[in-house]
Amino acid sequence: MTGSRPPAPAGRDAMDRPARADAVGFDLDMTLIDSRPGIREAYRALTARTGVFVDADLAVSRLGPPLRDELRHWFPPEDVEEMVTTYRALYPEFAITPSVPTAGAVEALAAVRAAGLRVVVVTSKLGRLARLHLDHLGMHADELAGDLFAEGKASALVEHGVRWYVGDHRADMVAARTAGVPGIGVVTGPCSADDLRDAGASYVLSDLTGFPALLNEIAVGSGPSAG
Repeated sequence: MTGSRPPAPAGRDAMDRPARADAVGFDLDMTLIDSRPGIREAYRALTARTGVFVDADLAVSRLGPPLRDELRHWFPPEDVEEMVTTYRALYPEFAITPSVPTAGAVEALAAVRAAGLRVVVVTSKLGRLARLHLDHLGMHADELAGDLFAEGKASALVEHGVRWYVGDHRADMVAARTAGVPGIGVVTGPCSADDLRDAGASYVLSDLTGFPALLNEIAVGSGPSAG
C-alpha cells in the first residue's frame, strides 16, 4: 500500500468555481464603434509615412476582413508584413480619438448587463488596439479576443460562453454559425440585410438601437421569428 492520495473526483475544480454567466458577443468595427474616421486618418498617415498611396475612403468602405487583406491591395506581397507593423504603430496616435460608438451601442451593452449577461468582444482587430478603443469610449467588455476572423472567431465564442453573436459582416454570421449560436446582424457596415441573412443571420437589425428589445425577447421571452 502506498502513501499516495486517491485522485480527486473528476470536475471537482469546476464545481468549486462560481458559475459564469452566459455572454453576448459583439464584433467591434462598425458594430460597436464607427471606426471609419479614425481608420481613415491612420491610412492617410501610412501614405504620408511610406509615400505609397492608399485610398483611405475606399479602405474604410470595406472594413471587416483582417488588416493584411486590405494592405495587399496597396503593397507588394513582400512588403505587407512590414506595413502591418507600421500601420499598427501609427494606429494609437491617429485612429482612437476620432472613432465613436455606433447608434445604440452604449445602450446595447447596458441591456446585456441588465439581463445579467456578460459582454464579450471578438474582433479581427489586434486585441491591444481594440482595448484602446473600448477604454477611450468607456465601453467595458468582460472579455476581449482579437486578431480573429470568420471561422477563427468561433473558438473564442465557445470559450467565453457566448450565446448570441452580434456583427455587421457576413464573416461574423459565419463565426456564429460555426460556433453553433444565433448570429444577430446589424446593417451598419459593408453588408446588406440580405447579405447577412444569406450568411446565416438569425436576426437582422438596422442598428443597435433595436438590440435591447430583441435581447429581452430572445433572452427572456419566446423570441420573434428570424429576420
